Amino acid sequence: MPPRRRQQFTQDQIDQQLQQIHLLDPSSSSENLEQLGPIIKQIHTTRQQDAYLRTVQGLIDSKDAEIEKICSDNYQDFISSVSTLFTVKSYTDKMKENIASLDVSVAQLGGGLVEKKRALLQSKKTAANLDEAIDTLQACLRVLDVVDRVGDMIKEGKYWSALRSLEDIQSMPPTSLSQTPFFQHLLSSLPSLRGQIKDAVTASMKQWLLEIRNISAEVGRLAVESMESRTRRWRQRREKDPLLRSNRVGSAVELVTYEKIEYNDKLHVDFKPLFECIHIYTTLDSLNELQKSYQADRKAQSDLILPTPLPLTSLSSLTQEISGFFIVESHVLETTGNFRSERDVEELWDALVVRLTTAIESSLHAETDPEAFLRVKESLLSFIMTLETYSYSTTSLHSFIIVLFEKYAKLLEGQFTLRFEKIVTEDEHYPMRMEGDMNLEDILNAIRAFIQKFYAFVEGVSQHHRDIDELLSKSLDSLLSRSVGETIGQRLASTQSPTQIAQIITNLEHFQVACGELKRSLTNLRSTQRGGLIRLTAANAFEATISRSCTRMNALISSKLDQCFELSEYDWTPNSRETSPSMYLYELVNWLTTVVDSLVIKESYKEDAYKGALGYIAECLMNFLTGRDIPMMNENAISNILIDVDFLEEELRRIGRSHLASVFSELRMTTSIPLSGTVQEYLIPANRQASYASVKPKRLQALLEKLARYGTQQRDPASRDLAERRRKEAEAVGRLFPGENR
Repeated sequence: MPPRRRQQFTQDQIDQQLQQIHLLDPSSSSENLEQLGPIIKQIHTTRQQDAYLRTVQGLIDSKDAEIEKICSDNYQDFISSVSTLFTVKSYTDKMKENIASLDVSVAQLGGGLVEKKRALLQSKKTAANLDEAIDTLQACLRVLDVVDRVGDMIKEGKYWSALRSLEDIQSMPPTSLSQTPFFQHLLSSLPSLRGQIKDAVTASMKQWLLEIRNISAEVGRLAVESMESRTRRWRQRREKDPLLRSNRVGSAVELVTYEKIEYNDKLHVDFKPLFECIHIYTTLDSLNELQKSYQADRKAQSDLILPTPLPLTSLSSLTQEISGFFIVESHVLETTGNFRSERDVEELWDALVVRLTTAIESSLHAETDPEAFLRVKESLLSFIMTLETYSYSTTSLHSFIIVLFEKYAKLLEGQFTLRFEKIVTEDEHYPMRMEGDMNLEDILNAIRAFIQKFYAFVEGVSQHHRDIDELLSKSLDSLLSRSVGETIGQRLASTQSPTQIAQIITNLEHFQVACGELKRSLTNLRSTQRGGLIRLTAANAFEATISRSCTRMNALISSKLDQCFELSEYDWTPNSRETSPSMYLYELVNWLTTVVDSLVIKESYKEDAYKGALGYIAECLMNFLTGRDIPMMNENAISNILIDVDFLEEELRRIGRSHLASVFSELRMTTSIPLSGTVQEYLIPANRQASYASVKPKRLQALLEKLARYGTQQRDPASRDLAERRRKEAEAVGRLFPGENR
């Protein structure tokens, strides 16, 4: 502290002070000596003794001059003045002595006081410095205590409080501490402390992510069980109310009537670590960094959910874990503002769905059991319905279920194909009795079981109903057409009994009826549930197989007829005509009527069997007459054939089927021309079209040639002339419309 500057008095100020004691005031007759003490003190303090002495000496000289003047003017007065001056002088001398003494005393006293004052000021300065130092140290201690408590807060997980404490330190008002190197060093360490808080809250969030991963399966399990319970309640309600059958879980009607049952009370998930971490990162202006880290961590966790390869036995638990994972993500998305975006969550969801479907498809690649596909579908359906309530897109999963369904349907079709083929193969197709009608019932039961298993897969599936219905139609058509119709058709070739074939036809008719019933019942079922239509074309396949069966029956009957014709032993050049039919025809007619009438089939099929058999008989007889196996014959042989035809027509009338005699019209018309000698009439086109439309020129030509050939071998002229005429007639007939009806 610089020494205090002493006050300096001017001459005017000194004169003024002397006037206060009336030493310089000529108008005053008294002296104010009380003012002398303070003046002397000031003289001592200001150390202007010399100035005062000079002033006093000047005063004395002035007074002496005045005295001399006065004395010169007034001696007497001078004398008295001298006396007065001496008195004044004595006083003055005394005053000098007093001043000197006082000056010494004051100097002694003032010096001590100055030293004390100086010591006091120094002490005050030191005390002030000490107080300032103490305040500064106390401020440092408080700051250090805050910093120390920041570390404790981090350990205790009070990250926001720790961060606020650092903010309080940084925002302290300016003080003496603010200018210290210590405080500046402390400020420079704040970023490091913030980094510690950031690392600690990040570690807390990472630990929370690990805990969430471990608890996700339980979250998903509870959610899936809740959805399954909800589905069961709705199914029971839907079964009681037919109007609700077309509504599934999650539909508008179901949502209106759904009484939500919370399962959160069974499991508590604490999201505080995540919220706190988001808050800290937001305060540190590093939220983008946390978002990227969180997305990467969640992606890594989602990648670890599905093992490679995926065991189908663990699919249910894995879908529950996935459900829990995305339920947590849905909650985070809803409760953290802009921290998570829908795009981030959808990216995780889409990627995991792709991996899940790929893994399931790979695991099912070599699977041949339809039940495995059904179990997969059940797990996926519960999974889909659970996450649909959290607004996740499940379109690709529904499409995947349809893909699985197509494979399931193929395996199911193959399984039931073997079952049907076994039933059909073991069926001997003998006539059934009511109590033994088991094979047909077995097949119908198998069909019902197939439909039940078929719809067991699509139960709960809400999309692609038309595709499902179309696939069901194709599968049923395939089962019925290939496994039943074609298998039966394949057995036709090895079936030798018309009775068995008749039973095959009866069975096929039952299947035709069953197709219609199936179509109606399935259409009604789909119309009450999904509005689809079922189209079955297997009935057409059964109709084709029935036609093949009839053809096979005709072939068997024709084969037996061939055996009978082998016993015919016709004489093609007899000398006379027979009066009775051939003996073999009795056996033929007896066998035919016995077999056909005993067939347990519709009358129309019996009619067709008779028509086919008679048509074959007529063709065989015609072949005798016009075929190449018999080179020649005479008119008597033709007449004998006509007698046999008469017998057959009579038998047809006996059994009430006279209308079938028309099969012999060609034979009768063809033979009537040479027997009645009307070849020339036949050659006339108008007559040919009107009266002989059923006659084929080629056959008539062959018959005429056989007759001509027989006549040429005769010796009598009449026969030979007739033979020549027959030859010319044959040539004329052969020239008629080459290729027509030949």
